[in-house]
Amino acid sequence: FVLGPITSADQTLGSIYLFLCSYGIDIMIRHLVLYRPHSSQRWLTSSATLIRCNASNIAAHLNARDATNFHYPISTPRPFSASVDVDKGTITSTDDIPPPRKATSILESLPVTFADISRANVAIRNGVIRTPCKKSYFLSELLGANIFLKTEFQQFTGSFKERGARNAILQLLREQGDCVRNTGVIAASAGNHALALAYHGKDLGVPVTVVMPTVAPLAKVDKCKKFGARIIIEGAHIGESKEFAERLGATEGLSYVNGYDDPPIIAGAGTIGIEIIEDVPCVDAVVVPIGGAGLIAGISAAVKTLKPDVLVYGVEPEFAASYTAALQAGKPVPAIVTPTLADGLAVPVVGPHAFEVARHYVDECVLCTEKEVSLAILRLIENEKMVVEGGGATGLAALLPGAKLDRPELKGKNIVVPLCGGNIDTTVLGRVIERGLAADDRMRNFIATVSDRPGGIGRLTTLLGEVGASIKDMYHERAFMYSNIDHVKVKVVVELQGKDHARQLKQALIEHGYDPIFDDEHEKHMI
Repeated sequence: FVLGPITSADQTLGSIYLFLCSYGIDIMIRHLVLYRPHSSQRWLTSSATLIRCNASNIAAHLNARDATNFHYPISTPRPFSASVDVDKGTITSTDDIPPPRKATSILESLPVTFADISRANVAIRNGVIRTPCKKSYFLSELLGANIFLKTEFQQFTGSFKERGARNAILQLLREQGDCVRNTGVIAASAGNHALALAYHGKDLGVPVTVVMPTVAPLAKVDKCKKFGARIIIEGAHIGESKEFAERLGATEGLSYVNGYDDPPIIAGAGTIGIEIIEDVPCVDAVVVPIGGAGLIAGISAAVKTLKPDVLVYGVEPEFAASYTAALQAGKPVPAIVTPTLADGLAVPVVGPHAFEVARHYVDECVLCTEKEVSLAILRLIENEKMVVEGGGATGLAALLPGAKLDRPELKGKNIVVPLCGGNIDTTVLGRVIERGLAADDRMRNFIATVSDRPGGIGRLTTLLGEVGASIKDMYHERAFMYSNIDHVKVKVVVELQGKDHARQLKQALIEHGYDPIFDDEHEKHMI
């Protein structure tokens, strides 16, 4: 059947999907034709041929909904084939019945399709915040591109995890009805997934049990309890917690909800992709953090369906490169994970469902360093007044000057960066800010040898004041000296204004005979 008018040619497929799915119709578009029926009109109609659906009542169903968006009436569905001449603006259909539709294409057979994401978008829209996606003036100037920030940390529990959690619970309610309200759901999580599941479980009347490892932050444990969740502390790490949760779920008849690999979780995360295309239709690239790969699987499936020419980049912390390991092996495999600022992305093995979806849509995956993550957090605090956790800032980290996505081909492009979480402990935030200042050459430490006579350190501090360096800390060492007995080593931490200021300070110290050893030089000397 024929639908029209659609005014934006590059969003036609997505518009049809969203319109039909909004009325609960399970569709699969096999072929799409754009044509201009009259030369005086703009791109008007999209002919969606061979749509798999309930052909007996779809026309009546849609017309009864008053489909006023469409100039042409919705015809009675039937199989047909057509020849199209776009230049002449003509379309000619015949009554030839095409061969039966084969099982599906590769993309249609994936664990999560765009139809799943569209249904999730309709299902959760009244239960989660539709976060803004606005251009950042300061970051755009810094990076030489148009940077749009999708602020998912503004969700009630502080992360994008709410989308998948709510969609998963709603799907269980549709499938099991009141049974799931009597039994409940269970998950293993140390942070954002636990908070999201606990909050939406309470909102939807479904009991939630969360198994958290012993290293889980107490603040997040207390928040989950406030949402009414049953909290069980078990396991030295999330892997042990997950094993315990699965055993407990099987014993008590609870439905286990995987925080990054269950198809409803992935579909819920994919609704971010739909909003990105709606809010920034001119988008050229999307840069997404990767942990278990559920977020990038959903976003890439949605974005690539609605606008196939958009580039989708994944970013992992170098200390938790599980998706990169899976790409190299061709399947999810255990990766070496060490403590990282992006702790929310420290997943040893990516989800098999998420990986299967992501590998078909994601264009490239890059790694970022701890230094880049700390700088990204600092840039967001200073320039945007946004507090974002390490995992949430990883996408921006890869775009910073000198990082892996600091590339000529991305300069001047429209780039969307989802900031997917803001649950960072205040103690960690303080350390991260200091690391960011150090990485930005705005806080440096050096060792200098000064006279141990009265006024020796005073002359050094006077010089630092003249150069404009603010002393943050100072420590002098007498015992472990193997030079003149009349001298002492002084380790000084100073706050500066950047690289140029650091070079100016070093030059002044050398000219006054202090022969300083700065932090990076000291590390090389010790090695």
